[in-house]
Amino acid sequence: MGTNPELSLVVPGRSLVAGRGWAWIPAGWSLFTKAPLMWIVALVLLFVAALAMSLLPILGSILFQVITPVFYGGLMRACRNLETGGEFELDVLLSGFKDRFGPLAILGAIFTVAGIVIVVIMAGIMGMSVLGAILSGASAEDAAMAVASSLTVVLLGTLVGLLLLFPLLAAYWFAPVLVMMHGMSPVEAMKASLFASLRNIIPFLVYSIVMGVFAILAMIPFGLGMLAYIPLVITSTYVSYREIFTSEGAAQATPARKSLMVD
Repeated sequence: MGTNPELSLVVPGRSLVAGRGWAWIPAGWSLFTKAPLMWIVALVLLFVAALAMSLLPILGSILFQVITPVFYGGLMRACRNLETGGEFELDVLLSGFKDRFGPLAILGAIFTVAGIVIVVIMAGIMGMSVLGAILSGASAEDAAMAVASSLTVVLLGTLVGLLLLFPLLAAYWFAPVLVMMHGMSPVEAMKASLFASLRNIIPFLVYSIVMGVFAILAMIPFGLGMLAYIPLVITSTYVSYREIFTSEGAAQATPARKSLMVD
């Protein structure tokens, strides 16, 4: 249940040329323009859900983070429907709850816990260094100098956090769609996502630079551009998944080398 047998899964995923990183964006935009109103409605509903759950301090935010892949799975199904000439109906947004709720929620829990661990590590490195600097100075001047000297450790903590965050995001990027569309387990999906992301680091770099520029532009008109930008992130991610992980994607992608195909 929840899988798409018409899509043949390619593992460990194709390695694509750099230009595909740009190509995902107009292809994703095409999916957005097939149902722009429904994408905006879905985004608003998710924002309302997040706002409502945030009323429960700490726990609500954590819970929403856990179920985010469940919603995301539904959005991936919506992309597939639009790609094949179907409709983006509102109940598709909730299809992850009906088909793959358990695995997607477990995926969200893994990502949330890992994120918390990274934050704790960063806070531990930076917090202890600053506290030690303050306590080490006998005078205000010495304390100020000690705090200034601790900035190196603060930067180190930030660097450590980023080094830990990168593989986590790479492992998470394709995981929801692999769980939703192919019935993979959360751990298998994260492994596949990590390896595929690393194999396509150059296309992702191109994609990230262009999307970073678009994010800045989207914020200019009072942030209203985010109503299109966020769906574009989702649809372009779907396009990249199709090119990297499915046999149908070979028609659009330009693989740098062959991969093993599994039906």
